[in-house]
Amino acid sequence: VQLQASGGGLVQAGGSLRLSCAASRRTFTSYFVGWFRQAPGREREVVAAISWNGGGTYYAEPVKGRFTISRDNSKNTAYLQMNNLKPEDTAVYYCAATINPQDWDNSKGYDYWGRGTQVTVSS
Repeated sequence: VQLQASGGGLVQAGGSLRLSCAASRRTFTSYFVGWFRQAPGREREVVAAISWNGGGTYYAEPVKGRFTISRDNSKNTAYLQMNNLKPEDTAVYYCAATINPQDWDNSKGYDYWGRGTQVTVSS
């Protein structure tokens, strides 16, 4: 499956952005989807993940209560709604997919990756 992330941009602290991850396959429902981010000089880290039918959602501690992951399988698209953004959220954001993750927060368990989209939060 091919993934295309979009929706990044420049926003002031406290603002919001909505990222989208469009998948190429109609079998999108077969894939568990995760969002990751990587800031300059830092390792890639998980942000959130969502199960195949959207019934399970998972969040990294720094984004709990601010970010919401969702998906619309009829559109082969997953989303990451980011509210109350902070300068420390600045990073390149990637969406990834896998059929069967062992751990939702382990990037090594994801087989397919899209190109990242830059999110910059100014103070």
